[in-house]
Amino acid sequence: MMPLELKVLSNHIYELQKGVRQMVLFTCPKQYEDCAKKRLCSQNMDFVLQPAGKNNLNFYIGRKECLSAIRLIVTRPLNELSPEEDFILGAMLGYDLCAQCERYCERCKKRNS
Repeated sequence: MMPLELKVLSNHIYELQKGVRQMVLFTCPKQYEDCAKKRLCSQNMDFVLQPAGKNNLNFYIGRKECLSAIRLIVTRPLNELSPEEDFILGAMLGYDLCAQCERYCERCKKRNS
C-alpha cells in the first residue's frame, strides 16, 4: 500500500505534467527520500531538495526556470525568509495572491515593531 505522502507526490506530478502548476513544494519525512527521488527521476521531473527541520525534506518540483530562482531565494529555512522572499515564494507556488499580500503586510509589521 502506498503511503499518503507518496500519493500526494503522485498528485503533484500529475498537476505539473498537465500544466496546472509550474512548481510545487512537497514536504515529506526523510524516510521517503529515496522513494520520492526515484519517482521524480522516473518521470523526468526536475527538483531541488532541502532539509526541513530534523525529520523532513522539502522537494521543490517544477520547471527549470522556477527552480533556478528557488536556488537563489530559498537559501535557509523557510521560517527565516524575509517577508519579501516569503512573498515571492508564495506567489511562485501559486498561493492566493490576496492572502500573500496580507501575509506580507503582517510580516512587515512584525519586523518593524
